[in-house]
Amino acid sequence: MEKVTDWKFLWKELVEKQGPFWNRKKRSRDNRDKWKDRSQEFYNRVKKRWSKPDLQRDFIVSMISSVNDATVLDIGAGTGAWAVYLARSAKKITAIEPSAEMRQILRENIKNEGVDNVEVIDKLWPAPNIITHDFSLASHSVYGCEDLRAFIGAMTRVTRHTCFMLLRAPDNEGFMARAAGRIWGQPYDSPNFQVAYNVMLQMGMFPNVIMEEKGMWPRWTDKDFEEAFERIRARFGLEKDSEHEPFLRALLKEHLNEKDGIIKWPSELRTGLVYWNLMTDRNE
Repeated sequence: MEKVTDWKFLWKELVEKQGPFWNRKKRSRDNRDKWKDRSQEFYNRVKKRWSKPDLQRDFIVSMISSVNDATVLDIGAGTGAWAVYLARSAKKITAIEPSAEMRQILRENIKNEGVDNVEVIDKLWPAPNIITHDFSLASHSVYGCEDLRAFIGAMTRVTRHTCFMLLRAPDNEGFMARAAGRIWGQPYDSPNFQVAYNVMLQMGMFPNVIMEEKGMWPRWTDKDFEEAFERIRARFGLEKDSEHEPFLRALLKEHLNEKDGIIKWPSELRTGLVYWNLMTDRNE
């Protein structure tokens, strides 16, 4: 009999596995300026990306614009790229962000952009005592939540019209999938669209999906193959001289090419927009 995947357990397991990696990437107390610069760079990169056509962004804006005086809950607002952008299409944005450093940058970006209808709240989602909004948005902000069902359930309860969730969607046959298959016995290197969508199906939900074209995400670059290997070793939490090292080095040689002294990784990521309409469901 074929083994049935418990998707909600797999999601929780992947969050736990990736926790140490992402914690290492966060700024230290004595490196605050560098962290702030990197966060602002990310905000500017999103703005540059949105200078080009973006089907998912335009769809979300069209939905919000269709409701008079719409209110939007931005969950895990980060540096505020979405909050600032959507503020021009909504009556009010409530930006929830648990990181004090992120909130500082978020408020600076709101001020610099001349936006006056964004309220910033210090909470970690799922959060109590949040009033109902017309729309809710979680853009790549769910990866640290072990209980995806609770995250989605809380979004649904405080939303009148539509919930939007943006998630990374890696290639099923790409480098990271093959590496994860060898190291962890399944092809998912982190919490992502594929796992989340199956969790939602397990919940009895049948959400809509808009998938972006591949190539929108910036590619990783490394100075040589050794640096590329260290990137993967850190991502999977492997010890030095791991039993998987020969396989991973061979996989790197197969997938990566060096040009002009730079290793450029292949484009393996898309963003999947998952959305579910509450007005339709509640009228049926």
